[in-house]
Amino acid sequence: MSEGCLVGIFIGDRAQEPLIPVSEVRAEAGRGLEGDRYWSRQGTFWKPMSDFEVTLVEIESLEALAAATGIRLEARDARRNLATRGVRLNDLVNRQFTVGEVTLAGIRLCEPCAHLERLTGLQLRPFLAGRGGLRAGIVSGGIIRVGDLISEMREKGLETSEERETVRAL
Repeated sequence: MSEGCLVGIFIGDRAQEPLIPVSEVRAEAGRGLEGDRYWSRQGTFWKPMSDFEVTLVEIESLEALAAATGIRLEARDARRNLATRGVRLNDLVNRQFTVGEVTLAGIRLCEPCAHLERLTGLQLRPFLAGRGGLRAGIVSGGIIRVGDLISEMREKGLETSEERETVRAL
């Protein structure tokens, strides 16, 4: 994986409300991003599972959506917390990576859903299937800032069954 960059951070304090851009946010393992609806256990799909701690989307997917369909979906309207550039998020499933000083573990893809389509009023699933983003757990927290570099922790990802079980348990 080549290094990518964080180009946007978005949080919303209540379910179904618009997300707001922020320049930095505190990430806490087991909790999520401070000030976000999932941090306070208020998200539409909240469950006590780490795959609701942080969601990411590639800005390139949103640019491709606009180029192919004319639909311009702003990063915050994609309902993901972190917008990236220069990193293939699908490749980070079952892998640990850093965003600045914070370590995340890619858990599963974050596919677009009917809820996103209801909130935006746009039919997005056909185009964004397979490129809707990534759900991640926070391994070690800290401050995430716009402009932070995104780097995979290890060339081959999670090597041992113990490492894979740690990610599943998040």
